[in-house]
Amino acid sequence: MVRTVIRGDSAASIADSIEGALHSGKLAIGDRLPAIRDLASTLRVSPVTVASAYRLLRGRGLASGSGRRGTVVRANAFSRHAAVGRSRSTSAHIDLATGNPDPALLPLLGPALRSIAPETRLYGEALDSSALVAFAAGEFVADGVAEGPVAVTSGSLDAIERLLREQARAGDHIAVEDPTFPALLDLLASLGLVPAPFAVDDDGPRTEALERALGPRVPAVVISSRAQNPTGAAISEQRASDLRRILRQRPRALLIEIDDSAAVSGAPPVTLTTGLERWAVVRSTSKWLGPDLRLAVATGDAMTIGRVQRRQAVNVRWVSHLLQNLALALWSDPSSGRLFARAAEVYAERRQALIEELATHEIQAHGRSGLNVWIPVREETATVQALAERGWAVAAGERFRVQSPPAIRVTTSALPPAEAARFAADLAATVHRRGSVPA
Repeated sequence: MVRTVIRGDSAASIADSIEGALHSGKLAIGDRLPAIRDLASTLRVSPVTVASAYRLLRGRGLASGSGRRGTVVRANAFSRHAAVGRSRSTSAHIDLATGNPDPALLPLLGPALRSIAPETRLYGEALDSSALVAFAAGEFVADGVAEGPVAVTSGSLDAIERLLREQARAGDHIAVEDPTFPALLDLLASLGLVPAPFAVDDDGPRTEALERALGPRVPAVVISSRAQNPTGAAISEQRASDLRRILRQRPRALLIEIDDSAAVSGAPPVTLTTGLERWAVVRSTSKWLGPDLRLAVATGDAMTIGRVQRRQAVNVRWVSHLLQNLALALWSDPSSGRLFARAAEVYAERRQALIEELATHEIQAHGRSGLNVWIPVREETATVQALAERGWAVAAGERFRVQSPPAIRVTTSALPPAEAARFAADLAATVHRRGSVPA
């Protein structure tokens, strides 16, 4: 029983006990923690002490509140137990869970590495490669983003963290898409920030939902312009007009616009930043240059990007210039541009093949752009387990959701069209037998 492994007489010791049980395997990801009053009675402490312990766990990204379901253990990105669990769950299956790009559609590193002239860089030199900054600035402008300063960061999450640290304080509500990518929810928890969720559909954030979430005291909003993870939403021109109107009514709220799959998203660029005072666009290279190239570029208004650069200058200082030069070599190579275009076509074919096959079984799915398809179901765990029995590893939607209904995420970048029919048939056999497709 879960409560038998929990010890402590203070909030810190109770939280440490639960964290230790997770790392030792005595607690598993998805386990429900005892109700606050029940655990308080067992440990002979105040309910306030247990509630504080659960808040500490949420702050560490190790627990999440699930309404009537209580508090649930979740995977932290740095949990050894979580990493082992992921590798075991996918090793014997076709992996449609981890969200990776197709390695065959990434540029080759060898030629780019050989093209880089090694230089010794010393303290006091420019933090960012001027050539990479200039190239990235040109790419932003070509996609309709206003011209602004550019910062280089260690991935998009690094940029988002720096932006939020300068804009928000612990306890603030941050408007986020629901569902959204788990790392963002973990980041908010670690910063003591509270997600204010708004629903999305295939055309991006729902206008009325964003308006409700973006209250007068909300200091920032995070929105994906295309290839939204996990739903594949892409903001349409028509929707963008309404969203810009709402954002202009909240001039103090910083818009953080994410465009991580830009070159391979399969959707045209649409930005919400036009006419805003406070804004930033963050573009990671992981989905189209490779996940191990932990680099992103961010542009925005001068004050916002200046704060990011100042924060970076007193922390990690700079992103390795070897990495910056490699990213530039890969990104600017004309052959890479052709590869990106081909990758966008292939990913679109794979998404559409699965969506069409699912439709033949009367199963609704979403995937307008990007690498994933989002499929609403009634029972996530049962569906994931049943698919695993048939040789498919998919991601349960719980890690992505705040208030939105249950679903599974399928990474179609790893699903050839010839296999789409088999997957759809297996999913249909699972959900129709259990009655777990939403009406």
